[in-house]
Amino acid sequence: MGSDTPVSAPEIHGARVDFDGLLEVLGNNLYSTPTVVLRELVQNAHDSCSRRIIEDPACAAPGPDADPDAADAEGAYTPRIDVRGEPGPAVLTITDNGAGLTHDEIIRYLATVGAGYTRVLRQRTGKPELIGTFGLGFLSAYVVAQKVEVITTSYQQPDQTWRFVSKGGQGFTLEQVASEPIGSRVVLHLNGAHEGLAEPEALRALLQRYCVLLPLPIHAPEPVNDLPVPWREGVVALPAVRRARLELDFARRFEPHFEPLCTLPLGDGPAEGLLWVQDGATYGSSDNRRVVLFVRGMLITEDARELLPRWAGFVGGIVECDHLTPTASREDVQTDGAFQAVATQVAEALITGLAALAQHSPAAWRRVLTRHNEALLGAALVDDRLFALLERSLCVPTSVGDLPLPKVVQLGKGRLYVSVGDAGGPEDVLFRAMNVPIIDGARYAALPFTRRYGGAHGVQITELGTKAGDGDVFRPATDLAPAARARLEALLAAPDTRVEPVRFVPTSLPAVLVVDRDVLLKRRLQDDAADQRIAAGVLGLARMFTQSVQDEGRAALYVNVDSPVIQRVLALEGDGRQAQAATLVRTMAFLMSRQSAELAHDMGPTLGDFTAALQALIGPVADG
Repeated sequence: MGSDTPVSAPEIHGARVDFDGLLEVLGNNLYSTPTVVLRELVQNAHDSCSRRIIEDPACAAPGPDADPDAADAEGAYTPRIDVRGEPGPAVLTITDNGAGLTHDEIIRYLATVGAGYTRVLRQRTGKPELIGTFGLGFLSAYVVAQKVEVITTSYQQPDQTWRFVSKGGQGFTLEQVASEPIGSRVVLHLNGAHEGLAEPEALRALLQRYCVLLPLPIHAPEPVNDLPVPWREGVVALPAVRRARLELDFARRFEPHFEPLCTLPLGDGPAEGLLWVQDGATYGSSDNRRVVLFVRGMLITEDARELLPRWAGFVGGIVECDHLTPTASREDVQTDGAFQAVATQVAEALITGLAALAQHSPAAWRRVLTRHNEALLGAALVDDRLFALLERSLCVPTSVGDLPLPKVVQLGKGRLYVSVGDAGGPEDVLFRAMNVPIIDGARYAALPFTRRYGGAHGVQITELGTKAGDGDVFRPATDLAPAARARLEALLAAPDTRVEPVRFVPTSLPAVLVVDRDVLLKRRLQDDAADQRIAAGVLGLARMFTQSVQDEGRAALYVNVDSPVIQRVLALEGDGRQAQAATLVRTMAFLMSRQSAELAHDMGPTLGDFTAALQALIGPVADG
């Protein structure tokens, strides 16, 4: 008989919940910070006021055809939420004049974990102003309070006021008390670790952070959400100068590290909000993205940076969207299709906003280019519109400083020269000799940006430090006599360095020493230790590349056969000065290249050779 063969009738049990353990997990571990209690309880109060507007016929919001003066009539409903802290003993009180709760609703919703009437009402009415979703927010009260009281009167039974009291959430008492006005009052008797929540200044700062976009008035005791919201009706219609000032003031409240340089509208889409460019210099690797995200008017997170494209490391923003789905803790949202739609809207708003800035605000646009030039080099590569906007304005790093590419083309006599290796290559010598700017292709995005510009405008690009690029600059002297070639190799040869007779300008430069980076890579990969440093798959791909590389030495000494110096050296055949002159040419090329680190070359012997050759040419000094 198998072990899974029943020997008795199956027992049927209901699932059990360890309530103490559940409260421990939900209350103490659901939220990252206990201050969210303020957000959750104000949210509940806000939903209660919204519910009363929706459900109570006496307080219903006026329709489109209603008399506009009726709202000022005596007895008209004006929702209000008050938050008050009393430092000693520490008590936090949230009062609203919303819908209130009946006896049955207290048991069914307030005292039942995961049961939320707001969600039911939103599903039934489709009203986006209702915030709550999971019915878990009230649990946060038990994280900070040793005792929680709720005194509430429902609009449905205005003559009955109930008092709910719970310590720790495991149990509660419920009693009818003397009648109070319709609404609810939540009283938290704070425990010692969280008494700071009752400090008036700290309380007000938290409310301004969480509730600034809520439409219903919140007081502590002064209004905390009365700042004009830039994308709301009324502000949009203001004159452009005043609206721009309000937008910058609003952005400053949410940008703690940088001064907003300028603001950009979020444009049409599922979300509303505001973007800004930070007034702080960035590099290509800088990631100072900051997006403060609100869902249905309530702060969810201050780090929704993934709504911004990765290239926008210098941008901040405030985004408000009713279509995003918060997680259970309401401290993040699901990265679903709605999230991606908002991210797409934000990216489009950035591109169109930067283009409008360049057209209408040239002073601000120049500041953006100055502070974020390097980051924008990378940004220009991800979108054709950005590239078209930036290709003539951005600067690339060159051997004569940062220059826009049109200027580099002009100074390069119609060509672009890019160094793809480390500093100290032939570009150092060529620039000094030819007065041609060399673009530093090792810097962030400079090489691909230059390639794209050259391709778009038909400009020839020479990439120094590659076989093709060096061959373009140093043209082989194929017509040099074999005897002269052999003589140059004999005179100028150095360990692990091949001699390449070539022609290049200027002719005043007799020789240039260039490291062969392909050979150096091949040798590093052949090192036994490489197997321990590089992953097998990457190592295999790299070795496939280097298999075709011929190891003819770690460096090439390009000898300019058009140089009068080289021609004079060859003409000194049989003269004892020939060897000394050749040594000066070789050592001078090495000293000018500044590549001793890559060649693992000792500078001392080179200087010694240079000094000895120079002394031999000068000859002995006669005694005076």
